[in-house]
Amino acid sequence: MAENIAPRSGEFRPKPPRASAAPVCGEGCRVPAATAATCAGDPHVSAPVAYDGVLLLGFGGPEGQENVIPFLRNVTAGRGIPDERLEEVAHHYRHFGGVSPINQHNRELKAALDAELAARGLELPVYWGNRNWTPYIADALQDAHDAGHRRLLAIATSAYSSYSSCRQYREDLADAVEATGLSGAVEIDKVRQFFDHPGFVTPFAEGVAEGLEALHAQGFADDEIEILFSTHSIPNSDADRSGPPERGFGAGGAYVAQHTAVAETIMSRLGSSCAWQLVFQSRSGPPQVPWLEPDINDAMAELPARGRKAVLIVPLGFVSDHMEVLWDLDTEAMETADELGLTAIRTPTPGTHPAYVAGLVDLMVERLNGTAAADRAHETDLGPWYDVCRPGCCENKRLGFQPALAGIAP
Repeated sequence: MAENIAPRSGEFRPKPPRASAAPVCGEGCRVPAATAATCAGDPHVSAPVAYDGVLLLGFGGPEGQENVIPFLRNVTAGRGIPDERLEEVAHHYRHFGGVSPINQHNRELKAALDAELAARGLELPVYWGNRNWTPYIADALQDAHDAGHRRLLAIATSAYSSYSSCRQYREDLADAVEATGLSGAVEIDKVRQFFDHPGFVTPFAEGVAEGLEALHAQGFADDEIEILFSTHSIPNSDADRSGPPERGFGAGGAYVAQHTAVAETIMSRLGSSCAWQLVFQSRSGPPQVPWLEPDINDAMAELPARGRKAVLIVPLGFVSDHMEVLWDLDTEAMETADELGLTAIRTPTPGTHPAYVAGLVDLMVERLNGTAAADRAHETDLGPWYDVCRPGCCENKRLGFQPALAGIAP
């Protein structure tokens, strides 16, 4: 076991450093550390693969007041942000006792996946690791290898295409392979981004239907309600570079296009006449850097003048009720709604909704069986998304292209 990921203890350990080079890639292989079915780099893999384990990749979060600043140092590593500025963000976590709910959510998701896999007779152990807090992805990879697993399928707890929600997880996998010294000893593929898989869309559609029913029961008409589909704001430059360049998505890239397509699908499925818009939240970084807008609070401020009396907030960009849902939506956005005299309801995230859990296992089965792209479930014209990320996909303008798995370089 590599020294920098051991021993395990309750004490803080910094996350593994960035990989200095891509893991081993065999002759004729275009995808580092990939299985034989994937290494040619085809967009969709149509050959069955006998995976023997699953890596569940999470963002991670602190689990005590003493963890908050070390966790934020991990999140902002390499940016030179002083602790005084980190403390400005830390109060969100301190408000909840220094504990982010995201780790417990992932424990619950892992247990639900274990149960669903067992119910289908699939012997695929799930190993959970985080980008920014223990257990790290390198820990999960080492545990899987120590248990004898060599062919692994990764699932990131993020549905959309962008640097932080896809490519960075692929970089995390490269970092983990180098940190454990397992280059050449393991093969790792990753399931496609699942923004338009029915298992992801269904919980949101149900939440919108139930939220509208509740607002109607309170006497609000459709023309008095605005549905706000909210997701994490990211720098415009990152958004524009999300997805493969050859798709030509334009401003906002695949990130905005995917969210918009899912929102349209939900509204079409429900046949609702309510007005809706895509809004953003959780902006950070220097004010001179353009980020995706409108901010959800700014969007709400314009609604009373348009005759709106109620808002239905849909956390479309999030798979669970983690800190940016609890603080930015359940705290700040609700306070804004109250100040504006708007009635507000926030719909659930997928969490461990049975359709979501089953959908994630369906994504595993796609790769186990080599399901043809034409036979894969998807609810927008943008999908099914790629098994192997295309060259130039989701570049980080500041960092450039770092070593990454599950895609064709760069």
